Amino acid sequence: MHDSQASNEIVLQGIAASPGLAYGPSFIFLQKEFEVPRFDVPEDERDGEVQRFENALLTTRTEINELRAQVADKLGEEEAQIFDAHMLVLEDRALIEETIREHKETGFNIEHCFNTVARRYIDAFGRIDDEYIKERVTDIRDVTRRLMQKLLGYRGLGIDQWDQARIVVSEYISPSDTAALDRERVLAMLTNGGSRTSHAVIMARSLQVPAVVGMHDVTERVKTGDMLFVDGYEGLVVVNPSEATRLRYQKMRETRSRVRAVFQQACEEEAVCQDKHRFHLLANVEGEEDLGETSRNAAEGVGLYRTENLFLKQEQFPSEEGQFVVYKKMVEALEGKPITIRTLDLGGDKSLATCLFPEKEENPFMGFRAIRFCLEYSHLFKDQLRAILRASAFGKVKILYPMICCVNEVIQANRFLEEAKNELRERGLDFDASIEVGSMIEVPSAAYTIDLLAEHCAFFSIGTNDLIQYMLAVDRVNDRIAHLYQPNHPAVLRTIRHVVDQAHKKGVEVALCGEMAGDPLYAPLLMGMGLDALSLSPSSLPEIRYLLRKTSFKEAQALAKRVLEESNAKITFDLLRRYYFDLVGDVLSDDPS
Repeated sequence: MHDSQASNEIVLQGIAASPGLAYGPSFIFLQKEFEVPRFDVPEDERDGEVQRFENALLTTRTEINELRAQVADKLGEEEAQIFDAHMLVLEDRALIEETIREHKETGFNIEHCFNTVARRYIDAFGRIDDEYIKERVTDIRDVTRRLMQKLLGYRGLGIDQWDQARIVVSEYISPSDTAALDRERVLAMLTNGGSRTSHAVIMARSLQVPAVVGMHDVTERVKTGDMLFVDGYEGLVVVNPSEATRLRYQKMRETRSRVRAVFQQACEEEAVCQDKHRFHLLANVEGEEDLGETSRNAAEGVGLYRTENLFLKQEQFPSEEGQFVVYKKMVEALEGKPITIRTLDLGGDKSLATCLFPEKEENPFMGFRAIRFCLEYSHLFKDQLRAILRASAFGKVKILYPMICCVNEVIQANRFLEEAKNELRERGLDFDASIEVGSMIEVPSAAYTIDLLAEHCAFFSIGTNDLIQYMLAVDRVNDRIAHLYQPNHPAVLRTIRHVVDQAHKKGVEVALCGEMAGDPLYAPLLMGMGLDALSLSPSSLPEIRYLLRKTSFKEAQALAKRVLEESNAKITFDLLRRYYFDLVGDVLSDDPS
């Protein structure tokens, strides 16, 4: 980061994560840890402070009772019993009375007193070597956080209360936070941490919200209300820009608009290369709100529907019927175009705040997530499978399993799929009995057993976001090692080629749905490597379509051959960059950036 020469203007550098330009006031969203204030409460207001505490207890009890009922209905009584322990904490007279006594003796505000007492209990119990007591500590910690939210009036982003559109500045934005974004009111996102392939950033790109991540201390350098320029193309943020800077960025905005218009024209042209080779572009979508742009940008269908967004928005598990309504709407809106629905891929950076997920995993991306979660909670998995199957009666639907690492997982998943089909037959409901099933290839073990998986799959979809992090041992949401996350690493490119070659030998088609597909540097290379289809963010479709129309398949194959022979990732990057500018240099020639 560096200061500009303008007296009040500051220029900050981060990682360009979601393209676009934005200008507006900032909103600082600090959500990782509660900052519990401490202040003296006048004596005549202390009864009201106790009443506020009791009201918060009552509201939290009601909330937990409702959550318990939902879990009992969905998962059964045994799973719901965890909330009984939470209720015991909320009804613990010793904890309550000690908090009130602390308040009366010190005169400090009630949230400070409650936090002091709760910490005292947690520290005391934490020193006792007993499993039951340790579980009790977890209960107290969970309930303390929930109750503190009520006392502090925590509302999350609270977008509905904003008087104008703003730029969100945060330490970290979770997928749940992103799912709640209103693209009309959130101009851009800036975060201290994160990377280009975190799920929240992928969702931001889908929403066409500019984002810059990996800024380290942006929450300290910016305060709520500061005017910001955000350049999501270059990863730059200008705080309190000068008039000259505003004019420069306005000119850049006009140039970007011109370039987008040129790319957009390609969506009205045939999807063929210069030598008439046909290519196939599909869209990655988060939900129905993406389908308008998917259609405008001439996608041939949906290659990846991330269903977890439906779960993240609700912070709970929707019913079979609730899911069916959404999936049916999606299928019908596509008017006969195919849709590949990925089964639930929660975990990693996309966890729900429920007792079904570990509170903290040492390695969440390699932990209890995706197909592993679904196979363990098969009744939830079958709810989703039945909903997808029912939607398949209304159009062309495919099912995609995430994070497959061995043949046995596909066999188990297919077994549950057959059970779901039989249950629908018993209910007399229609579905596509021959629905195609495929696997995500994002774990190295799956990539190198393609021939075995092909016996049980009709298609494959390569998820490069995870494949790269697993192959290179690089946490893809850790900004400190973001420079090590290299899609152009020889191991990554050779693995993609291996998957394509081995799958084709078995007669199975392969798509690629990771962020690489929407990166203009890589799209021609991927086509030249033999991918049958690329699935990408709807907003990236025009540029990728333009690029592929400008090249020939023969040239793309030659590029792939040259790149796969190269051992140096930097040289590979330079080759891809030169190839890109040879294709679009005339369009970008007037671009001031």
